[in-house]
Amino acid sequence: MIFDTDVLIWTLRGNPKAAKVIDDCEERFISAVTYMELIQGARNKTEQKTIKDFLAALGFQTLPINENISLRATVFMEEFFLKSGLGLADALIFATACEYAMTLCSANKKHYKEVSSLMTKEFRP
Repeated sequence: MIFDTDVLIWTLRGNPKAAKVIDDCEERFISAVTYMELIQGARNKTEQKTIKDFLAALGFQTLPINENISLRATVFMEEFFLKSGLGLADALIFATACEYAMTLCSANKKHYKEVSSLMTKEFRP
């Protein structure tokens, strides 16, 4: 399963439901965009290290952005930005899940419900 940034943030903030959904999954993936969003949200080097240690301890694998993902994300932006406000990061994360044929675990229902090719598991904090 590929996890959206929001689920990881909830886990880092101590949400037990978020921790359980991650713990219940044998294989854990994130998009390179998710990694960058987490690092961007860190306020200092200590928080960056906490994020990196968290991801490593739970065995998260980071999936790179490739040409196909870029093309899918472009199509998603063209189709859904005006309709639902889908942003660049979400488009890339959604495209990554579609490209690797993985289920995305996210609380971002407003945006992911628009993308019919995306397999999802809704997370409710």
